[in-house]
Amino acid sequence: MADKILKKSDFNGFIKSLAGRYEVLGPVEADGVIKYAPAGPEEFKLDFTNSHLSPKNLFFPQSERMFEFDADRKAEGAFILKELPEPDDPRLVFGLRPCDAKAFFVLDKIFKNDQYEDPYWFQKRNRTVLIGLGCDAPCPTCFCTSVNCGPFHEEGLDALAYDLGDGFLIKTLSEKGQKALGQAQGLSEAKAQDLSSAAALKDKAEAALADRIHLDKIAGRTVLELFQAGHWDYLHETCINCGTCTYCCPTCHCFDIQDEAAGRDGDRLRNWDTCMSWLFTMHGSGHNPRPTKKERVRQRFMHKFKYIPLKRGGEIGCVGCGRCVNFCPVNIDVRDVVRDMNA
Repeated sequence: MADKILKKSDFNGFIKSLAGRYEVLGPVEADGVIKYAPAGPEEFKLDFTNSHLSPKNLFFPQSERMFEFDADRKAEGAFILKELPEPDDPRLVFGLRPCDAKAFFVLDKIFKNDQYEDPYWFQKRNRTVLIGLGCDAPCPTCFCTSVNCGPFHEEGLDALAYDLGDGFLIKTLSEKGQKALGQAQGLSEAKAQDLSSAAALKDKAEAALADRIHLDKIAGRTVLELFQAGHWDYLHETCINCGTCTYCCPTCHCFDIQDEAAGRDGDRLRNWDTCMSWLFTMHGSGHNPRPTKKERVRQRFMHKFKYIPLKRGGEIGCVGCGRCVNFCPVNIDVRDVVRDMNA
């Protein structure tokens, strides 16, 4: 499918034509922050920098019911787990930032390996079409071009839109994207001038991220060399282990599974967890292999910039969205940590 142009005057009709076949979600403002939610096209806010939190909850909810059971010990079949059916209605997300889509691409590799595929993640992924919106003006805390990503990166997306001012250039990237856009209203063929404008937009956005961080020496060092590096001895001192960085991160994926009951109603839940918590690695024996802040802080950064690249073909467990830089209450900057690891 050739690149298309969508005039902004036709945007409402475009979204409404998609809403006839998909549940459509987009960036909306609620309580002063941007989040992705079902909404009409007139509610979409497309002049935002990035959503307040990562939209990974669309595929990996903060708390997710996996099974239910009867918690009455006297009942027949008590505590027998019953799997809950997943919705299969198709969804479409418009306006996703490329860094968040790249995070989904990274998590695809984490939630699937040679032995196992996480059904909860992929059931939601497979029924969702992602149309990204390129980032014209990256934030000062963004560093996506340093970590195999970029303001107009395409991995993880089914289509990508470029905001050209009076309209969008929409580039189709997958069969799902082609199917979704093939029947959408308001699209016309892009012209050579539109393609040139889109290329210039991409070049300008990438040039704004010229202050790169480097990871070349991290890749060349052994795990033990990095593990024993001296900077871990002082880096952890300001950290308060609040978990804010893991909560807002689009690639953090640690979780805990627990059973909860109220009367006869029992649920098995999968909940977000954080490596910043001492309880996360507490063994049943009472031993904890990461007993202090130093071990927990080191684990977070080693995982993202060494362990994941080693196991996932060079993919980095960070997409440079800058959320953790913005939200850390003690001003720990991941870019400074990476510079120390690479020094």
